[in-house]
Amino acid sequence: MKVIKPTQEQIASTSSWGTWEKEVSEFPWEYSDKETCYILDGEAEVISDKGKKITFKKGDWVEFEEGLKCTWKITKDIKKKYMFG
Repeated sequence: MKVIKPTQEQIASTSSWGTWEKEVSEFPWEYSDKETCYILDGEAEVISDKGKKITFKKGDWVEFEEGLKCTWKITKDIKKKYMFG
């Protein structure tokens, strides 16, 4: 799991990606494939089953590795562009 500030090229590349929205909540998740996402709005933290924690918000670029087991804690309604693979 990692969070970076994206380049303008990276942001532009998300135009054809899917969009996902979710209200404030907490839920377990497992990634069967790598996911890359660009946060359009909101805030969340993700805690891996190994105890690593990341926090991200509007404007962040987030990458999740294949096989990751984690818990999502959405602290502000979130909207993101995402791509698997």
